[in-house]
Amino acid sequence: MAGASGRMRILVVEDEKALAEGLEFNFQQEGYHVDLAGDGSAAFQILDDADPPIDLVILDLMLPGMSGYEICRQIRENDVELPILVLSSRTLSEDKAQAFDAGTDQYMTKPFALPELLSRVRNLLERRGHRNQAPVEQGFTFGNVSIDFLSFQLTVDDNTHDLTKTEMELLRYFIDHEGMVLTRQQLLRDVWSEPDTITTRSTDNFVMRLRRMIEPDASHPRHILSVRGTGYRFVANPDAEPAAVRID
Repeated sequence: MAGASGRMRILVVEDEKALAEGLEFNFQQEGYHVDLAGDGSAAFQILDDADPPIDLVILDLMLPGMSGYEICRQIRENDVELPILVLSSRTLSEDKAQAFDAGTDQYMTKPFALPELLSRVRNLLERRGHRNQAPVEQGFTFGNVSIDFLSFQLTVDDNTHDLTKTEMELLRYFIDHEGMVLTRQQLLRDVWSEPDTITTRSTDNFVMRLRRMIEPDASHPRHILSVRGTGYRFVANPDAEPAAVRID
């Protein structure tokens, strides 16, 4: 949440001093309060002591001591809503998948375009603000899956999974648009708040993670179905008469 001054607070975890100070300068020009940390220990000290609390974390992966992946995982153990944006020179899909598995919301590679970074930061902070203000329905159940939107938990039979903010928002978007074919660009625009011109496979990584949790066999999904060349369609009850399919 914003502090008494109304400024949102960003924590930059980056060990390259010149880059960290450059990010600090540009974020301050946008009106944000910025904290800098060069490693995991300093980052968690700031997160623990921050008053008002941190609103967004910008996280490098290659850090001294604790890796960015581990920092992300530990943050998610205590806070499933805090937005995390990874900013890394690692470009392999495996690195991105590992970061998403650790709980990051977005991933950008270095070198990066400053206008795109600032746009993503604004979108993440706006989504955080809207979530804090908007009333939330308690939950939803389909088949052997129960979802608690307030606690960010998904239960399948007797197994409970803690969801990240983005995982929950994506799943809720599927539920709200049951039976509809949703394009990847539509998901990027409405869930990630990404401009349509940005191409990313973030949706596929998150869908894969949701399938592993809710599908009896993730390789043969029954609820989150792939639509070749387009995107996905969510079906709560695949044994019932299929809902009409349309593309917005």
